[in-house]
Amino acid sequence: MGARQNILFIVIDQLRADCLIGDLAAHANLANMRALMNDGVTFTRHFSVANPCGPSRASILTGQYAMNHRSVRNGTPLRHDTPNLATELRRAGHLPLLFGYTDTSPDPRNYPAGDPALTSYEMPMPGFDEAVEMRLERSMPWRGYLRSKGYEFDEYADLYVPDAPPGRAPRVDDPTLYAAADSDTAFLTDSFLSHMADQTNEGWCAHLTYIRPHPPLVAPAPYNRLVDPATLPLPQRLGTPEDEVAQHPFFRPSLATATPASMVHGIADLPATDANVQALRAVYLGLAAEVDHHIGRVVDWLKSSGQYEDTLIVLTADHGEMLGDRHAWGKMNVHDTAFHTPLIVRVPGNVQRGVQVDQWTESIDIAPTILEWAGAVPPNSMDGCSLLPLLRGEVPADWRSHTFSELDFGNPLAPSPWQVALGTDICASNLAILREEGLTLVEFAADLPPMLLIMQDGLAMDVAGKPEYAADLARMTRTMLRHRMRHMDQTLALDAITARGAERAQRH
Repeated sequence: MGARQNILFIVIDQLRADCLIGDLAAHANLANMRALMNDGVTFTRHFSVANPCGPSRASILTGQYAMNHRSVRNGTPLRHDTPNLATELRRAGHLPLLFGYTDTSPDPRNYPAGDPALTSYEMPMPGFDEAVEMRLERSMPWRGYLRSKGYEFDEYADLYVPDAPPGRAPRVDDPTLYAAADSDTAFLTDSFLSHMADQTNEGWCAHLTYIRPHPPLVAPAPYNRLVDPATLPLPQRLGTPEDEVAQHPFFRPSLATATPASMVHGIADLPATDANVQALRAVYLGLAAEVDHHIGRVVDWLKSSGQYEDTLIVLTADHGEMLGDRHAWGKMNVHDTAFHTPLIVRVPGNVQRGVQVDQWTESIDIAPTILEWAGAVPPNSMDGCSLLPLLRGEVPADWRSHTFSELDFGNPLAPSPWQVALGTDICASNLAILREEGLTLVEFAADLPPMLLIMQDGLAMDVAGKPEYAADLARMTRTMLRHRMRHMDQTLALDAITARGAERAQRH
């Protein structure tokens, strides 16, 4: 590593891990991400600790489980004084630049009533300098750019409707009304490269966040038909949606809320036929391939500007996507596909190249890893552990033997479909997931039966009610309780006020 110390932290929205390692890898055109895998370290069992977008990114950037930061839904405020990756990098002398979005809901106590910041859950995480505003539900610079290029549209949502030829209704594989060179993904990358063009002589820190392949599933040509649906494997699922619902009451509102029709704009009637499911999966992979192309442009710039060997590169996703698996869509689910995400890390000067690490890792590990590499001390509030030992090929003796995730399925303003179907109040409308080797426990705050999932014929099946698994259920329930007790908020819990003044023990 040279004198410069650059940090490039890329988050892709809703990219499944198996697009790089797993069932869809052979069908995903992700050559640039695979090249990065070959030049770095890939963590094969990496999981988001919270879903959906806002909570997952809050956990990634604060290094905290959702039970501690409590920004548990899109729109739930994050406490303004919560330490995060950006605030701590600033303490170490870095200026964290944001290209994209963090889906952070601002703390209303910090704003006067009527402040426009309180009308969006997509505000930047405190500590970041927002270099380019690129939010899923806003994206004013991109919209202005499109109009300047001559594109005509009435509503912002029109940009996400497949553009059918005159006289024909839109189809899933129709392209966007804009060209690939003008897409949101291209615009964000162009903006990043333009902004960073002169930042080659001193260290920098950039958080680059891509919206795609997040729905609506519509892609510009040629990505809309890059993947042939007929070549794709069918989703992993039971025979019918009712078979899935029979596994647990939680799944009925899950399947009803996110459907194939909810994944695309402008096509109201989209039944869940295999043809439609495969068409949507193909467009999803096309969008992922588009993101991959532009990541390749960023890596090429690092190399051509002589910065590649000075730059820590971290690439991950905020959460997964069911994509028809278990007859489900989106990420409000308990199955691994909704939480399992890729994580690739390239450390300058690291001898580990093309290595795959299969220890359990969590999204909360990323912030302390970046901070430690940058010479900063992760604050005690961070629940995650630095991955630097694993990146060096060392496995700490006390490394975790499970992963832990949370999902809040309530709505404080109007009952959610889960609250209506399950009869849960707002404070009990949440669940926790503990994954061990071969077994996954799902426990609910409400008086609902737990799930104990075990792989049978390639699918996770609930065996919580079977007597032969009673001991496993009891043991994992204790493990989950102890995990929560060990990871209660430690922001100030390891500080002490003494006659000598305030003193602190370091958590990690």
